[in-house]
Amino acid sequence: MMNTRWTIEHGMSVRRIGEGPELVWIHGLGESSTSFESSVVALPGFTHVLPDLPGYGRSAWPTQVVNLDELASMLAKWLAERPPAIVIGHSMGGVLALLIAERAPVRAIVDIEGNLSKGDCTFSGKAVVYSREDFAERGLGELRHWIYEMGFPDPPLRGYFAAMSMACPDVFHQHALDLVELSKSEVLAARLAKLSVPALYVAGVPDGICMRSRALLMEHKVRWVGIEKAAHWVYADQPEQFIKEVTAFLQGV
Repeated sequence: MMNTRWTIEHGMSVRRIGEGPELVWIHGLGESSTSFESSVVALPGFTHVLPDLPGYGRSAWPTQVVNLDELASMLAKWLAERPPAIVIGHSMGGVLALLIAERAPVRAIVDIEGNLSKGDCTFSGKAVVYSREDFAERGLGELRHWIYEMGFPDPPLRGYFAAMSMACPDVFHQHALDLVELSKSEVLAARLAKLSVPALYVAGVPDGICMRSRALLMEHKVRWVGIEKAAHWVYADQPEQFIKEVTAFLQGV
């Protein structure tokens, strides 16, 4: 079993597992770092850095809510305290991986199912129909109930349902607003293509990102791989294929 070290850094509960170059895992909207457990075990030879972002998982709820740009700047400052790492992000975490790479030295990024167009706003799109006050009062609970009804036997959705119980409603709502606006702009694929560091986009096929987002990846010549048969939580749906693709990418970094 790999050694685990716990710290509190920049308002985040952070775990470090294993030894070697750093792989920093950034979770998605309403999630926590526990969603990456099986992937971490399958990738020995690294120090896996697993933060729970402020307002999510084991981290404290912040007194002041920050938007995704501000969060990315904070994370870039945090990462700059150590030698450049490889950043792997899922969903909102994939968007943050891109924003971090635009701000701070990183060795490479892996963007797993990060938002690219409005059709990818499955959960964020449902959150933004509420005002912030309504979302805190009833919206988060209604969204969790919808996830329960939609597919609670599915392991990734079970995990998401559980993780959302620890999410700060105000943080969730702000980040949902940011994701929807960024997705509607359709600029994220072009920004991925312009990064000066190696980047890999991993999509679930057929039930992950929408067809428009896949078209944007091809239009902007982003390096990407589609893993079948998978949905949004690619690394849970097809763990062996996911590890194979990420390992091949990391060997070239």
